[in-house]
Amino acid sequence: MEQRKWEVLSKFAVGSQQSAADKLIDLLLENRGISSKKERENFLQPPDPYLLKPQDVKIKEPILKKALQRIKQAIKNGESIVVYADYDADGITAGTIMWETLHELGAKVMPYIPHRESEGYGLSIKGIDNCISEYKPQLIITVDHGITAKDKVAYAKSRGIDTIVTDHHVLPLALPDCLIVHTTALCGAGVAWFVAKELISSQSAVGLAKPDLASQDSRQFNTEDFKQELLALAGIGTIADMVPLLRANRGIAKWGLAALNKTQRVGLRALIAEAGITQGEIDTYAVSHLLAPRLNAMGRLVHAMDALRLLCTKQKTRASDLAQKLGLTNRERQQLTLDTTLMAKDIVGVEAKNKKLLFIVHSDFNPGIIGLVAGKLVEAFYRPTIVVARGETVSRASARSIAGFNIVEAIRSCRELLIDVGGHPMAAGFTVETQKLELLKTQLEALARSKLDAEKLTRQLKIDLELPLELVTDKLWKDLQILSPFGMSNPEPVFATRHVKITDMRLVGREGKHIKIKFKVESSKFKVIEAIGFGMGELYGHLRVGQTVDIAYTLDMNEWNGDKTLQLKIKDIHL
Repeated sequence: MEQRKWEVLSKFAVGSQQSAADKLIDLLLENRGISSKKERENFLQPPDPYLLKPQDVKIKEPILKKALQRIKQAIKNGESIVVYADYDADGITAGTIMWETLHELGAKVMPYIPHRESEGYGLSIKGIDNCISEYKPQLIITVDHGITAKDKVAYAKSRGIDTIVTDHHVLPLALPDCLIVHTTALCGAGVAWFVAKELISSQSAVGLAKPDLASQDSRQFNTEDFKQELLALAGIGTIADMVPLLRANRGIAKWGLAALNKTQRVGLRALIAEAGITQGEIDTYAVSHLLAPRLNAMGRLVHAMDALRLLCTKQKTRASDLAQKLGLTNRERQQLTLDTTLMAKDIVGVEAKNKKLLFIVHSDFNPGIIGLVAGKLVEAFYRPTIVVARGETVSRASARSIAGFNIVEAIRSCRELLIDVGGHPMAAGFTVETQKLELLKTQLEALARSKLDAEKLTRQLKIDLELPLELVTDKLWKDLQILSPFGMSNPEPVFATRHVKITDMRLVGREGKHIKIKFKVESSKFKVIEAIGFGMGELYGHLRVGQTVDIAYTLDMNEWNGDKTLQLKIKDIHL
């Protein structure tokens, strides 16, 4: 049983209810790098994202103005526009935001999402040719991709098409020769939303608004409800793409969740119902584990256009049918991911612990789920992992990493072997000629050996501070909600309590995968608190009633049959 190395971030000793109430939130904010009064205010009460300026999100204002002007020109002149989106949840919400905004402003605009297997990620010659065949565009606007598409943008230009790139991925050495609205401070949907909000704010320009939108009987384009619906989509993309939920992203996520919980968009309401979520109680967990996987599933296994159609439709029956389709496809995706992960683990075998980077290749891997499989292998073995769907001439790969190893930088160091590459420090994707796979594997494994030592390959658990168990109360859980929404760079607070006694335990869930434990609260002769360790069923054979252990945990309000009970969610146990 693997135990993680604990790093306690705050050494402050919380010894009473009063000291906890006075000091706890300040300590948790300090652990997240928030110390000044202004930072604290903006974190606890993020301002309306519609007040954000380009400098707040590190977008170059002169380029943004040129991009807006080009879009306005295209609308005014009736040019054909294609919004060219990505096929993940971030890209789908980005595509919906951009298409819907342009459509409502009177643009002649169509959305386009490439097929993952036949066209690959981002702009492609085939994709551009398809757009020309179907829509004859004079302007292509990319959302959530395009920053690495130098040659593709040049090809579009040779066919008489202008391109505006909106993207958030890491900048390559060579940029496309076009207008680029870029920042790494937002996700793809966040960048698309920012461009959309700037267009909305200037929609009163001559010739920009639809005539019918000006009539008294029509919904006005700049009404608050339309802006809130766009913000709900931006919130989904922000949470789904796992960007740090700090600064502008935190505001978009928090206000976006509020808008999502009130959404009237029939597609979202159908998706929420299909996922079994109660509207009004949607949080980051519901978005990242229930809604986003359903949006992602279409692009992974079939084609992502139906996910975009779901978000855009105004017909309830069609929305319900599409939501059911997304749910079914997601269940197929879950089973395929499970089967492929087991297959990949068999390939890795017992050698995983002897390697510093896992590089797994098979011709039967579905390119749509190799990123998920890579993530599962990182969870299992805690090694940077690259999973490759081997093709006859060209292979596609997805990579996931661990703290301290920038995977996209590592892959780009081998760029002479690659067709293309893109991504983030923790996740990346690339294509490569199949004949170069062995050489690429050799180079990346050598790089990992030089960069990773035993300490970096040891799982670490950051603990906010140690608490006596008697301070874990319903009030403490309620007080902590001011820090939500939780996510990347703002995780749920993790606490540790040492020397707690087990009074009862049992296995729960299918095949006993989870463990429920009751711990005695030392200050009370009778009080116990219940905890659950998801996926920790293997602990059962290592623990016994009466044993004293150290525990690390988050707080959770468990609801069952209408009753709410505070419980601990175990992160780790030290025997």
